[in-house]
Amino acid sequence: MVKIAFNSALAHKALGKEVPASETDPELAGARLGSESSTAGSLLTLLGIAFILSGLIVGGACLYRYFTPKRLYHGSMQFSDVSAGVAGENQPYYLPRVEEEVEISDNMAVISVPPPRFRSGDPAYILHDFHRKLTAYLDLTLRTCFVIPLNTSVVLPPQDLMDLFMQLMSGSYRSYLVQEDLVVTERVDDIKPLGFYIRRLCDGKETYRMQPRSELPGGRIQKRSEEKCFTIHHFENKFVTETRICKA
Repeated sequence: MVKIAFNSALAHKALGKEVPASETDPELAGARLGSESSTAGSLLTLLGIAFILSGLIVGGACLYRYFTPKRLYHGSMQFSDVSAGVAGENQPYYLPRVEEEVEISDNMAVISVPPPRFRSGDPAYILHDFHRKLTAYLDLTLRTCFVIPLNTSVVLPPQDLMDLFMQLMSGSYRSYLVQEDLVVTERVDDIKPLGFYIRRLCDGKETYRMQPRSELPGGRIQKRSEEKCFTIHHFENKFVTETRICKA
């Protein structure tokens, strides 16, 4: 009787079940697993680096927006008080002058009003937040903040305000006086909702909300003798504004 034997390797090939070398060689299997884990680790590392870089870019943009110095403009206006009579009548030979400096960006303008030289009035910082539509007055004598909705009929938008100061820096400007009468309505205990700019200006200071006197019930007939008032002369337009702020 004749015995026929088949080589085991040939048998596997004949059945179409070729065994991968990695299954028969432990070293090759380990190298394959190591390569896959290395690729996954590299992808995770790249994702982490991309996340960190995006955070740095966003954070850098915020820091640049909030903390880099804005361009500083200086301007002055001479003004006549037309409410005192016919223009030019009863006016002093030397018209009073208002000087101020302003920092302007797309969303914010901060006006520095120095102490007046030859008239009554308080030094102040005035901040216009064009994004939140708010204005804050920081009276430097009282160290107190007063907040009111932005009056867009008085305050020029940023680009127009910048153009105005460019004109003022090139020469003198004569204008007229407009008066506004504001009344304190309530104290603000939490200034965070007022936004970043006003929070930075008014942090650590008493802060109050205001309204125009004309908008208050009976505001026009209120006894002003019982109020404590102060005045700030400033300009954010082609005229000078005399802002009178009163606390009951």
